Amino acid sequence: MLNIDFSKIVDLFTYHKDEPLIFSSGLFLVFFTVFMGIYAIVYKNHRAKTTFVTLFSLYFYYKSSGIYFILLLTSTIVDYSLADWIFKAKKDLTKKTILILSLVLNLGLLVYFKYTNFFFELVSNISGGHFEPFDIFLPVGVSFFTFQSLSYTIDIYRGTLKPVKNILDYAFFVTFFPQLVAGPIVRAVDFIPQIFKPVVVTKDMIGKAVFLISSGLIKKAIIADYISINFVDRIFDNPMLYSGLENLIGVYGYALQIYCDFSGYSDMAIGIALLMGFHFNINFDSSYKSKNITEFWRRWHISLSTWLKDYLYISMGGNRKGKFRTYFNLFITMVLGGLWHGAGLRFVLWGAFHGLALVFHKLFQSLFPVKKKNSYLQLFISWFITFHFVCFCWIFFRAENMKVAGEVLYQIFNNFSLNIFFEFIKGYGYVFSLIIIGYLLHFTPKSIEIKTEKLFINSSLLVKSVFVVLVIFVLVQFKSSEIQPFIYFQF
Repeated sequence: MLNIDFSKIVDLFTYHKDEPLIFSSGLFLVFFTVFMGIYAIVYKNHRAKTTFVTLFSLYFYYKSSGIYFILLLTSTIVDYSLADWIFKAKKDLTKKTILILSLVLNLGLLVYFKYTNFFFELVSNISGGHFEPFDIFLPVGVSFFTFQSLSYTIDIYRGTLKPVKNILDYAFFVTFFPQLVAGPIVRAVDFIPQIFKPVVVTKDMIGKAVFLISSGLIKKAIIADYISINFVDRIFDNPMLYSGLENLIGVYGYALQIYCDFSGYSDMAIGIALLMGFHFNINFDSSYKSKNITEFWRRWHISLSTWLKDYLYISMGGNRKGKFRTYFNLFITMVLGGLWHGAGLRFVLWGAFHGLALVFHKLFQSLFPVKKKNSYLQLFISWFITFHFVCFCWIFFRAENMKVAGEVLYQIFNNFSLNIFFEFIKGYGYVFSLIIIGYLLHFTPKSIEIKTEKLFINSSLLVKSVFVVLVIFVLVQFKSSEIQPFIYFQF
């Protein structure tokens, strides 16, 4: 007779703070396989589809943030009601009042969970007092679903979108699990119309989805996690123990890590949604190929940068009120974008650096119009400056505090020597190899990327299956003993 320990089974389905349900885990693979089996039965019925997916999405969020799934549910009900009131209101003043209420509630949610300790600590430092941080748990993905909900109410206020008639349809949009906890930030105007269309999943869509999920797993679980655990984290934990060369390579490693981590999640989210018949826009586009900082923000976290542009920058006046106001709006947008990422002066500084760089680039373009065609040397210099500026800013983004950021910079500029390069390669051979491979893949020409994707999509089922099995095999070899959450879970 089988001895089944039901307590372990229940424990498997229960929330654990240190074990969130993430795409790169074996548990998610099991859950998603069961999910797709049921989804294949219910997807043709609109109400059955929305109900089932919403319930699974809420459970998915519960496995990431525990009891705070109630917060997501409450936010969904409140925002749905407010948006409906905005649409039905007869007077512009009433519409604006309700919109302000929506902004206060949603942004108030962010302020409480993300910035309470930050603001109190700031006041305490200024006044010279002592502050003990409050024990406030940050629900996973709160910044993402808050911005997503705001896009819905703002678009209805602007008249570019009509509200859905059933709250389940809105809940489906807000809680849709592929992008719920770490983006991309999906606009209501882009996603909601898809809910009511018949679900169609073609052979090409399945092929592309498998390709994206596999490439996302490689980026996250092989490249990002390995170089993080075995090198980058060690550097940023104690920069003074390492030479300037090791610190510099650590910065390059983190630049690759955060790209692979976040773009890997986005690839998997887009792929999983595609398997379900839903289309997301691209969120990362080989960002480190950028020749200037403006291009970088057209390629990096596209869903966030366009959200900030459309709902913050333009709302402040955009470029409609003269050059000085344009530069000011741009700078403030980036500072707030930095603050969105985290409650700390280093995030504000990170955003301010990027804001100043964007202002400088616009000013430079107005004074020295770009030629239609630049030489390869000019393009290389532009890329080199842009890449290293972005890496410089990543130091403040990654460091635990300003002291650590200062130590990293100190070691790079005051304790740098190439003499230990071969010794470093000998000691960190696998890490160095993965960093090189990661960057080579990143800088692969777009034409080759497209051809490779098409070749995979058009390949036989046997080839696809062998590739997936190979990816899983390699993942098992690189898997760490502990689950490595995605970096953007903290935002």
